[in-house]
Amino acid sequence: MTPFERPPVGMNLGRTAKLVAQAFDAALVEAGGTLPVWLTLLSVKSSALANQRELAGMIGIQGATLTHHLNAMEAQGLLTRRRDPVNRRVHLVELTKAGDAMFDRLRMAALAFDKRLRTGLPDDRLAEFAEVLAALRANVEADLRGIGDGLPGGKGGEPSLSRKPARQVKP
Repeated sequence: MTPFERPPVGMNLGRTAKLVAQAFDAALVEAGGTLPVWLTLLSVKSSALANQRELAGMIGIQGATLTHHLNAMEAQGLLTRRRDPVNRRVHLVELTKAGDAMFDRLRMAALAFDKRLRTGLPDDRLAEFAEVLAALRANVEADLRGIGDGLPGGKGGEPSLSRKPARQVKP
């Protein structure tokens, strides 16, 4: 028995997120892609002639990691890179016809996965869930901003009482 009445929210959220991420990865692999390929294609498709630095920021990875993925995707014929004529240090990234086709396949896989994930959940519950996730995210962000010396809770490890908790969500 745990010392908690229920599993801690963070532990429950972490386990669920890991399981959902694994299932989403499997759905993308079944469609012929991977999560990094999907995120890259989605980011390129969402912005006209994105450069590599912008792409890395959109995807949330380091530039070197993105370069590795772009090299592989370029070798597969999914995208092209060329120097920006205005700033030769910048590489512009564009999808090829094969990249557009892969985007469409992965988009369909992502939509189908999302539909399966939402099964049995009415829109009002999903909206409330989105609010709960936003509140959890706000709490974590507030905690991260309150860390002064790297110890939990702020300076000297003392709990930070100055931050306001996230907006309460109705039960």
